[in-house]
Amino acid sequence: MRIEGVELRRISLPLRTPFRTSFATETDRDVLLVRVVADTAEGWGECVALAEPLYSPEYADGAADVLRRFLVPALPRTADAHAAERAMAPFKGHKMAKAALETAVLDAELRTAGLSLAACLGASATRVPCGVSVGIAGSVPELLDRVAAHLDAGYTRVKLKIEPGWDVEPVRAVRERFGPDLPLQVDANAAYTLADAPLLARLDAFGLLLIEQPLAADDLVQHAALARVLRTPLCLDESVESAAHAAAAISLGACSVVNVKPGRVGGYLEARRVHDVCRAHGVAVWCGGMLETGVGRAANLALAALPGFTLPGDTAPPSQYFDEDVTPPFLLEDGHLTVPTGPGIGVAPLPDRLDEATAETEWLPL
Repeated sequence: MRIEGVELRRISLPLRTPFRTSFATETDRDVLLVRVVADTAEGWGECVALAEPLYSPEYADGAADVLRRFLVPALPRTADAHAAERAMAPFKGHKMAKAALETAVLDAELRTAGLSLAACLGASATRVPCGVSVGIAGSVPELLDRVAAHLDAGYTRVKLKIEPGWDVEPVRAVRERFGPDLPLQVDANAAYTLADAPLLARLDAFGLLLIEQPLAADDLVQHAALARVLRTPLCLDESVESAAHAAAAISLGACSVVNVKPGRVGGYLEARRVHDVCRAHGVAVWCGGMLETGVGRAANLALAALPGFTLPGDTAPPSQYFDEDVTPPFLLEDGHLTVPTGPGIGVAPLPDRLDEATAETEWLPL
């Protein structure tokens, strides 16, 4: 496959409701899409970096810059996804930028071959159960209303964002309102320290599926210490940026669950390696989300269909967050989404809708 060039496209999509976490409140998504144009097909990838470096050191403007200056120029003219991965390897970090470009190359490669991403990765499921992530609300009654609406829509699992001062009581309220059978988990986005262990241990009373990333991303040792005092399974997100990180965390006893986000680990090739390491060690994995458009969500569904993904992921349809997406809509049926079976990621942006949402484009010839 001969690559002719790469387009960087910035789009803006207002969120239906503000999404608040411990580190930011988002009202819209400034999305960087990557389009690879080859002689045989085009491919799309979505960069999940936020507008500001709050979830991770990466941010959308920085991702565009490193793509423009380093990653795209490093691509060989004749390349597949593995060759793209090797070409980008010398550049340190910038996992989300690398993931977007690798995915676009992989999408074009698979479209050329007439093979779906799900088949390429080794997916075993045709549908995946969908969980939903609920941001920090203004009040407990507001939170309960949000959860009720999500359950009415059919989601199979609820994840609550928590932070110091918004943890035990909202979790208690949700558990009391919706009962012990609701699959419920919490995500702290590294908002706590090991000194908060007694507080976090109070969450053991609510039968949670897991507590996600309570401590700093770079501290596996303290996560291991915390895991020893909690009954609730401890899940890592920001701490795991590669299969090697997953292996180290498992060896230390720092987690018993891993949230796999392709953007965070550098792409779907590495995400599959993380899955394989965790599955070999009996560690559950699930697919995280970053409020993706349909471009990113379609690819995530293919990943979530792998056999080791035994917990519902943050794979809610983009319509949960956007009034109008840039791809055809995804239909939630009985709490599940169908894994795309078309070539590549299985979807492509709708030209009119894409143009409407586009703020700027940049063409980078090879």
